[in-house]
Amino acid sequence: MSTPPQPPRATPDGHHPMPAFDGPSAPKGAPSAAGSAFAVGGPRVPGPNGSPARKPPVRAPEAAPLPDETRIERAIRRGFARVGTLALGPYQTAVVRIGFATTWLLFLLREFPHRRELYGPDGPWSLELARPFLDNNHAFSVLPWSGSTAWFEAVYGLAVVSSALLLVGWRTRTMSVLFMVGVLSLQNRSIYAGDGGDNVIHLMAMYLVLTRCGQVWSLDARRARRAAEAPGGGTRPGRDLPGIVLWAVLGLVLATAQFGGAYGLSWFAHGPCPGVGWSLALWGLWAVHAVWWLAERYAPGEPRAVLDMLAKLVHNGAFLVILVEVCLVYATAGWYKIQGSRWQDGTAVYYPLHLDYFSPWPDLSRALAGNGLLIMLLSYGTVIVQVAFPFTVFNRRLKNVLLVAMIGEHLAIAFLLGLPFFSLAMVAADAVFLPTAFLTRLGARAARVGNRLRRGRGGGSAGGAPGGTDVRVPSAPRGVDGPARNAPQDGGDGTRATVG
Repeated sequence: MSTPPQPPRATPDGHHPMPAFDGPSAPKGAPSAAGSAFAVGGPRVPGPNGSPARKPPVRAPEAAPLPDETRIERAIRRGFARVGTLALGPYQTAVVRIGFATTWLLFLLREFPHRRELYGPDGPWSLELARPFLDNNHAFSVLPWSGSTAWFEAVYGLAVVSSALLLVGWRTRTMSVLFMVGVLSLQNRSIYAGDGGDNVIHLMAMYLVLTRCGQVWSLDARRARRAAEAPGGGTRPGRDLPGIVLWAVLGLVLATAQFGGAYGLSWFAHGPCPGVGWSLALWGLWAVHAVWWLAERYAPGEPRAVLDMLAKLVHNGAFLVILVEVCLVYATAGWYKIQGSRWQDGTAVYYPLHLDYFSPWPDLSRALAGNGLLIMLLSYGTVIVQVAFPFTVFNRRLKNVLLVAMIGEHLAIAFLLGLPFFSLAMVAADAVFLPTAFLTRLGARAARVGNRLRRGRGGGSAGGAPGGTDVRVPSAPRGVDGPARNAPQDGGDGTRATVG
């Protein structure tokens, strides 16, 4: 007669041992272990188109409450444990990555015929005028490294390519750094070429470097999934020759600039944060990529787990900064509007509709400006939404209502005032507050449409995508508003890549 399984024995400090688990937790309300694919020992989920079955991730049980522990103390302890074990907001950071990469890429492509006048040697703001200005405010840009046209074209081309590759999520770790360098170099070179949205892109480009923004909806995530589903997917990773070459080339370029005395490369001053110069920041990122690759290839145990935990902590910190930044943008904008007399009397929206350079549709602008009630409602509504939004982020229903209003406001600005890139940047920033359930449904619908299009062209297989690889988007449990519980946490952002 077999002995029934015994529950794990508590340790002396009151904790129950946590079994090792591979990946994210099961959705809330998932079936019991007897019939759940999320349970330990549950059925294996078959791969796409007959690929080898892969055991799904399981959820670790929560630790038992400590003796005399209050509810607040328990919540704080669980919060610390969650921050160190999960990379929060995988879908939200992916949307931010896609949104800002798209905005910057479209802007660069639209201004491509005028690039030399805006940022290059043919503009009124010449390099001779820009150098003293950059020296005074210590802004970083690689364009002063050389005054040649070839160097400018190379930097502009790098900005375009890095934006496109960050958009599709190829080597997101490296492309986020190159994206930041491209944004800072061009914007700091000509600070007068902007419409307000450039400030938001400027900030978010720096924050994205610290996030794991390729966990979902990226080529890195697809590459990691294919590697896990391949025979022997849990074994030692390969050499990753493209990543090694990319890492070596970028290191060579940075070393040449460093030893050549290039502008802006100081070690401990005038960098992205106090006491950290751009040399220390860029070389530090370059070294971190090497350490990550070495740990994954030669130390996949505890050293790799420690690095992964640190990466999640940095990601969660940057994700929180992005959330706070968006709230500050709206809070400051709203409170400044309250102090303006035109906003107080409800006529502020009237005046930009009569500016010729903000009127792509003059007849429509005049028709709207002629409706006094509509102008008053739009003026007061804008102030109310911007002031109230930071106070509603913890109320899901109110937050979502105001989020729809703000996105609609920016779309109206893009259409009526002719400011598409400012509006796109703000919509991309607003997207960080979109509910996870909505994002996963949107991704699943986009994947189904893509599969139908590929089958219509005759290039798809039974699974939908060419080459026998199905496009799958994990779904979030109904009612979840925040980071998905079943989103990929490890390997989804190209962890097998050297510098991806």
